[in-house]
Amino acid sequence: MPFVVFAFFYYGGSLATRAYMGEASAQAGTALRLAVSALSGHLNRYEALPALIADHDDIKELVTHPDDKDLRDAANLYLKEINHLLKSSDIYVIKPDGETIAASNFDMPGSFIGENFSYRPYFQEAIAGKQSRFYALGTTSLKRGYYFGSPIRAGDGIRGVIVFKVDIDMIESSWTSGEYRIFVSDPEGIIFMSGKPAWLYNSILPLTADRMQRTEASRRYANAALTALPLGRSRFAEHDLMTMIEEGAQKEYLVLSQYMQAEDWTVNVLLDTGSVRAQARTALVAGFLMLCIAGLAFAVLRQRRMRLNERMQLQADARNQLERRVEERTADLARVNSRIEEEIAERRLTEQQLRQTQADLIQAGKLAGLGQMSAALSHEFNQPLAAAKTYTDSAAVLLDRGRNTEAQDNIRRIGGLIDRMAAISKHLRNFARKPNEKLGPVPLDEAIRDTLEIVAWRLKAADADLQLDLGLHPPVVRAGSVRLQQVLVNVISNAADAVEGLNDRRIEVSAFESAGKVVLTVRDFGPGVPAAIAERIFDPFFTTKGVGKGLGLGLSISYNIIKDFGGSLTVENHPDGGAEFRIELQSAAGAMPEAAE
Repeated sequence: MPFVVFAFFYYGGSLATRAYMGEASAQAGTALRLAVSALSGHLNRYEALPALIADHDDIKELVTHPDDKDLRDAANLYLKEINHLLKSSDIYVIKPDGETIAASNFDMPGSFIGENFSYRPYFQEAIAGKQSRFYALGTTSLKRGYYFGSPIRAGDGIRGVIVFKVDIDMIESSWTSGEYRIFVSDPEGIIFMSGKPAWLYNSILPLTADRMQRTEASRRYANAALTALPLGRSRFAEHDLMTMIEEGAQKEYLVLSQYMQAEDWTVNVLLDTGSVRAQARTALVAGFLMLCIAGLAFAVLRQRRMRLNERMQLQADARNQLERRVEERTADLARVNSRIEEEIAERRLTEQQLRQTQADLIQAGKLAGLGQMSAALSHEFNQPLAAAKTYTDSAAVLLDRGRNTEAQDNIRRIGGLIDRMAAISKHLRNFARKPNEKLGPVPLDEAIRDTLEIVAWRLKAADADLQLDLGLHPPVVRAGSVRLQQVLVNVISNAADAVEGLNDRRIEVSAFESAGKVVLTVRDFGPGVPAAIAERIFDPFFTTKGVGKGLGLGLSISYNIIKDFGGSLTVENHPDGGAEFRIELQSAAGAMPEAAE
């Protein structure tokens, strides 16, 4: 179907355009014949006059005695009277050397008397004994005209030339209105007459050096600036087309031309093809719409007949099809129910596996954290052990010397060191064990206190200054204590990493309660989180730390833990510098603990 439409518009458009272009060409041809006829009739009125006036006795007497002032004055008055009577532009007499000795404009500014026109082709041909014609821009009057020249014979030879200059403005003015653009061009393609003044002295052919040399030799256009029109030529069917830029828009014209041999110029008629192509498009669309309407009517009739046949057939087969469809639908529903039950079972199994994987991942993250703490914890245990060994040796010496009071003091100090190591061991054991799934009230101050026991070594290593502000009444949140502690360990450890090695190593931990929510913020004074990293900071296995310094699981696990608590974990750059992690949890103020993790 698209191919048929394309073919219709392509070939139909071509045929319609060709038809309308033919009609437009015929109309433009009529306008061309009228323009040529008007030009020929106007010029032919003056063609025989130069020879008649050249045979006048006063004119012959003047060229025989060119220096006689009385003869010149009489000739000037005669030429002025004839010029006024014939309504020509100018009439003047030229000596064989090209000097003008009498003219109809003798008493007007810009008189031709004294001017030398020996360079004009009309003079050169007339002095050679021919009847001459020439069209040009006057070098003295700077007015365009058509020149008729005739030799003046006196005695046994040619003693001068008489010239008629005919005004062409009247004919040209009739071309300014109407739908056609009419202009006259010379053999070099230069426009000499035009209904559009802007085209005068522009060339429709390239201004080659030879053309310019021939034009300048005759001084046909005096000092007028000659330029080439920016146009292109093409053909459509048997018609010549011309395109040019006018007023910032490209226009296409149908061109018809006729050469006038006697005048040696070409009359051109241009018709804007915009209306022609618009008519062709309108006819094409109308034809297409008619075809569509006819096709639609045929399709409607055919469809009605088909529907009638189908209706009769459907009524006959309705009962059988209905029973068959009921049976097939029942079987389909049974199969669908079976598939749904299988999918439900698979999803439950997948959900259980996902929860188990998530729990294993959380546990792996905690064990990875414990592995990273191992060196620092070894140092934490070695110091109390070394001190206990010293106190033990000292107590033995004191007992041997009978200084029992001092020995008992050493033993009490040994007990304090053992209690400290037991507290550290207890926090690590609670942190490492897997939690159950029950949630309950968790005092935030207790969770942070236990967290600081674990991350104290990291804060000490980073020389970080942790500032805690939980308010006068520390909030209680609904969470799991061990998993919340794991989140706090990850977030505070990251803050310690951020400020390590900086001048400002503060870490601010604060909490407040608002509208049933508890908001806990952990802010560092480090370089902040770049925008490119902020989008991926909670992705699994994404880390900016070096090899062996992190698995990229801490923040991802923390994000999912807080999400399981029904809260949210976000990060953003603080306006005053540094990164700020924001943990938002449900408040459990006034609730009793449900179960311990």
